[in-house]
Amino acid sequence: MNIYGVKFNDHGKVYYFNASNINIHLNVNVIVETEKGLQYGKVVEKVEQNKIGSLDNIKNIIRLTTKDDYKQYLKNLKDADQALKNAQKIANELNLDMRFLSSSFTFDRKQLLLNFTSDERVDFRELTKKLASIYRTRIELRQIGARDKASLVGGIGSCGKELCCSSFLKTLESVSMNMAKNQNLALNPAKINGCCGRLLCCLAYEDECYEIARKGLPSIGSNVNFEGVSGKVTAIDILNRKIKIDTGNEIVEINLNNESN
Repeated sequence: MNIYGVKFNDHGKVYYFNASNINIHLNVNVIVETEKGLQYGKVVEKVEQNKIGSLDNIKNIIRLTTKDDYKQYLKNLKDADQALKNAQKIANELNLDMRFLSSSFTFDRKQLLLNFTSDERVDFRELTKKLASIYRTRIELRQIGARDKASLVGGIGSCGKELCCSSFLKTLESVSMNMAKNQNLALNPAKINGCCGRLLCCLAYEDECYEIARKGLPSIGSNVNFEGVSGKVTAIDILNRKIKIDTGNEIVEINLNNESN
C-alpha cells in the first residue's frame, strides 16, 4: 500500500490517500475520492503507513489527471468564485448577517461548499434554496469561528512561520488560559493570542512538559524556607527549576536542582 499526502490548494492542509500499488511522483496532480465526492489535488509527499495512524478511513487516489481534468478544475474555480459573490449578494438581499469567506465545488460538482462567519446563528434555508436553484447541486453552508477562519485564510504567526492551523494541524484542539499560567507567561493578549484573536495553539504543545517541570515548585507569593533562606517567592524559572526569594533584606536565587544532589 502506497500512502501519499495530497493538498487541494497551496495553503491548505495535507490529507492522506491510498494509491494501492501505484507509484506516483511528487507534485503530480491526481483525482481523489473523498466523503464529499471527487476532488482535484496535488501530491506533496509520500509517507510511511506507521506515521499516520489508523488506515481505516483512508480513501483512494482514483487516477492521474488529464488535460480535460485541468480544464474542468479551472472552470470549477471560476464558478466557485462567482458563487461566492452570488451567495453574498443573496444574503444581503435577505438581510442575513453573513460574511462569506470561501467557496469550492467538488471536482465532480456534486457539492458546493461555502464558508461564512456571523456573530449570531443564521437561518439560511431560503438562501440555500436560491443557490440550489442556480447551481443545481447540493449546497453546504458552514458557519465557522475565528480559529477556523484563520485556518482558512492563512497567515504568518508571531514566530515568523506559517500558521499551524493552516499548515499541519488537522484538528484544532482546545487551548485554555491555564496552559499560559502553567508556563508562567505574562497574560498579555498581545503575547498569548494568535492572529485569530484566540489563545495560541502552540500553548498546548509543551504544556505537558511544563506540568511535569512544575512539580515541587512553590507558587509565586508563597512563603518558603529553603536551606535556611526564608521569605516570599517573587519569581520562578520553571524549566531551570530556580526560584527567587525576597527575604526582606535581599533577593536570593535558589537552584532547586541542587535539592536532589
